[in-house]
Amino acid sequence: MSVSEEDQAWGLYLNVAGKSKIAPGVLYPSPIHPSGYYFTWQNGRTLNEYQINYITEGAGILENERGKFMVKAGCLMIIRKDEWHRYHPVKSEGWVENFIGFDGMFAHHFLHENQILQGQSVIHCGVHEHFIDTYYKIFELAKNEDPGNQHIAAALIIKLLGHIVAWEKQRNFSGKPIEKVIQQARFYMRENIEHEVNLEKLAMDNNLAYSYFRKMFKKYTGISPHQYHLDLKMMRAKELILTSDKSIKEISYELDFQSIHYFSRLFKKKMGQNPSELRNTIIRI
Repeated sequence: MSVSEEDQAWGLYLNVAGKSKIAPGVLYPSPIHPSGYYFTWQNGRTLNEYQINYITEGAGILENERGKFMVKAGCLMIIRKDEWHRYHPVKSEGWVENFIGFDGMFAHHFLHENQILQGQSVIHCGVHEHFIDTYYKIFELAKNEDPGNQHIAAALIIKLLGHIVAWEKQRNFSGKPIEKVIQQARFYMRENIEHEVNLEKLAMDNNLAYSYFRKMFKKYTGISPHQYHLDLKMMRAKELILTSDKSIKEISYELDFQSIHYFSRLFKKKMGQNPSELRNTIIRI
């Protein structure tokens, strides 16, 4: 892909995209492998970009500075910029490899600083339609290279990364009893925004230690149960300030805050302005 200064300034841009089918018994990489990406198994390589390669058929091996990893159909290989690596399909099986290479400050952010993707080399997510569909959409953009296609490709790369993160988060919970308890707790908190909630009792009723429940809840939602309930209260408070004629004091007490000063200080911390400032904005409008 051609990359302009404007594309680079966007923060994420596509360098290469394609699909390769390696038949069993074929030398890998092929002598006609693109020169900028060619490597030998003996020496390996480092790239001046990030790659996510989706293996949809076959099996192989990936090695990098983190270790040696088995790769099979449904695996995503994450190759990081400036990281030594090498990989090849199993000679008796070959593989089908869908690949994208990209760079930019957002690429660094997602693949080095995101807690879920950080340090990951191979993710086994299975062969799923929404993954391969994103690759095919990127392939079409790469073929056409119409104006603005780099920006759309960047959005699709972020979408792919989002799918990967979502899958990684969900796979630890899907079908397990703790997921049901967390969903029950979230419903319970939404139904009791105006009151205090006893999550310790809810955990105990489900034969769970509260410390374990809290840890898993935070892993599932990204925030603690207490913070989750507090955020619901703040959103409800904002709604009441904007849509009702109740006083700030009434709203504070309705949401079970015993002190209007504490409520106002917390609201400003969460929303960026205190309740009176928000209401005065609406009055002026």
